[in-house]
Amino acid sequence: MVAARVEIAGLDPWRLGGELWATGSRFDGLCFSGANLVPLRGDRSALRAFADRARRHGRGCSSVVGRAELVLPLWDDLAEYWTPAREVRGDQPLMVLAGSPAVTPDPFVRPVRPAELDAYLPAAVAMFTEEVGVDPRAGDGGAGYRSRVAELVSAGRAFARFENGQVVFKAEIGALSSQVGQIQGVWVHPERRGHGLGTAGTAAVAERLHAMGRVSSLYVNAFNHVARASYARIGFTQVGSFATILF
Repeated sequence: MVAARVEIAGLDPWRLGGELWATGSRFDGLCFSGANLVPLRGDRSALRAFADRARRHGRGCSSVVGRAELVLPLWDDLAEYWTPAREVRGDQPLMVLAGSPAVTPDPFVRPVRPAELDAYLPAAVAMFTEEVGVDPRAGDGGAGYRSRVAELVSAGRAFARFENGQVVFKAEIGALSSQVGQIQGVWVHPERRGHGLGTAGTAAVAERLHAMGRVSSLYVNAFNHVARASYARIGFTQVGSFATILF
């Protein structure tokens, strides 16, 4: 997630959309502070330093997310000082697929066209609300969320299967670095669940990333056994665990 930003914007905070904090003469500790707080590496001393800086700045992020072994100790140092977390998701398997998917990709999953934004947006809102637990349109009537989704659509990184003008499967490549693409926002219409659309649709997005020369990456809640089984069938394997602190 962070590499994709740095490769495009460099380290200028305005272009990066945040700051990259570092500790040690060889940058032994790294943490991105922006819309999300993302610890990247560091020992316990580095995490304490990042927590100290975050406390001084106050909470401006919507979540703390990253490798569980970094996020959870960082949150231990911040919890007493920041507003209470709405939810702590402490075990989110991080999964990758370096080659082609092991199942046949859905041939009807394709990039969403800009003219289809209005048809795609309700599915994106439904996915976000179901996954995160809040309506992304709250606060500004949805202008900000619509703008973010429109950026993904215009970049060719939003994918869907349409049936009779309605989205029945969707997913996005949320971050794209020179080596890895992160799949996010996987969603199947409630009336079409249990028919394999999620597996075949996600495989289609992973195949697109493979064709681009990227490794496919995603993370999933440990309690979502259906999704984890689906990703395993596609060929994803777990390489670590993420954690997310939601506010």
